[in-house]
Amino acid sequence: MVRSGSVANAHSSSLQRSLETFFGIGPYSRQRIMARFHLHDTMKVGDLTQTQVLDLTAHLDAMKLENHLRRQIQQDIQRLRDTGTYRGRRHAMNLPVRGQNTRSQIKTARKLNRVERH
Repeated sequence: MVRSGSVANAHSSSLQRSLETFFGIGPYSRQRIMARFHLHDTMKVGDLTQTQVLDLTAHLDAMKLENHLRRQIQQDIQRLRDTGTYRGRRHAMNLPVRGQNTRSQIKTARKLNRVERH
């Protein structure tokens, strides 16, 4: 159930923040998308015209976002583990993958590199 206050916030929230809520769109991708459709940085979601919404939706549908991107990342990690590469073994052991030191602060890396084991 959606509260009426959150619907009002959806129309008044900035387009920048709204685009970056999608998994797979960061500041750089958001900036490129807004430049492609000639959208101003301070524009609100409610200020978009119907054609702008349709164009933006079509462009976002063509991109790999959310679950499709998460699934691809998991498949890439699984491929690394199956081939037995160094990075795959590091992922499997929940260790830092990109050359970080493990002598002292490793707690965050263990948390971020977690992959379910089979």
